[in-house]
Amino acid sequence: MSFDDAYDALTDHDDDSRWAYGTGFADPLAGVPTAAPDGVPPADLAAYCVMLGDDALVMSHRLQQWVTRAPELEDEMALANIGLDLLGQARLLLSRAAEVEGTGNDEDSLAYLRDPAGFRNVRLAERLDEDFAHLIARLLVFATWRLALLDRLTASRDPILAAIGAKGVKEVAYHREYAAGWVVRLGDGTDVSHTRMRAAADAVEPLAGELFAPHELELRLAAAGVAVDPSTLRAEYDSVLREVHRVATLPAPPELQAVAGGSGRDGIHGPELTAILTEMQELPRAVPGGVW
Repeated sequence: MSFDDAYDALTDHDDDSRWAYGTGFADPLAGVPTAAPDGVPPADLAAYCVMLGDDALVMSHRLQQWVTRAPELEDEMALANIGLDLLGQARLLLSRAAEVEGTGNDEDSLAYLRDPAGFRNVRLAERLDEDFAHLIARLLVFATWRLALLDRLTASRDPILAAIGAKGVKEVAYHREYAAGWVVRLGDGTDVSHTRMRAAADAVEPLAGELFAPHELELRLAAAGVAVDPSTLRAEYDSVLREVHRVATLPAPPELQAVAGGSGRDGIHGPELTAILTEMQELPRAVPGGVW
């Protein structure tokens, strides 16, 4: 099937309901021209798509772990849908990476057959949440940053990244709204909820600095008009976080700091990512290429 442009292709939906490894999902980029833009090394573009795809994949997995644990059924549904939105973004980005890379990988092999050191997600995405307040604080930081990034990505010279950005903006705007609503509800609620929301915000903020520290690959591709320099997202992020904290009667967010222990963009992760991948990759590794 072919489409007039990349956005139409990414927003087309079929009725494939097979949700298991190796069951033959339709290629989400089928019919879309996938060559790298002129002057852009395919390896660089593939690596950038892996970065953004891993962010979405790992965060999606964390969100799905909250199904049956959220305060209300409505929130379980909301978190499941947010996780599915991010999983869809991960599919598109990892498919794009595999196509451009041209080494025989596909979205499944990139998701299921890499070790932790091969993942390039920011460490915020893999963080284990102590309670619902910690999840909400982390989701607000993640969604505020990702929404600003995707919005700027709509101007990418790469038509696939631009289309992914346009599709993702509509999804992540809701993610940010949902998280902000809960931060306000808890922060401006009872003494207990305020105390727990404040503790959660304080715990998550140290991980936010990594989001705005440009990797050399991001700077190189941003100069080529393909990627986004994350340092340019700070003003929007700060403005949103300050306003949400104000309405939630929480202290203003502190100055961002570098994440101790290295960047996830360079494959530096903690034991939390290992635990995630052990769970997520168990079946594909036990039954390589399995189809059912």
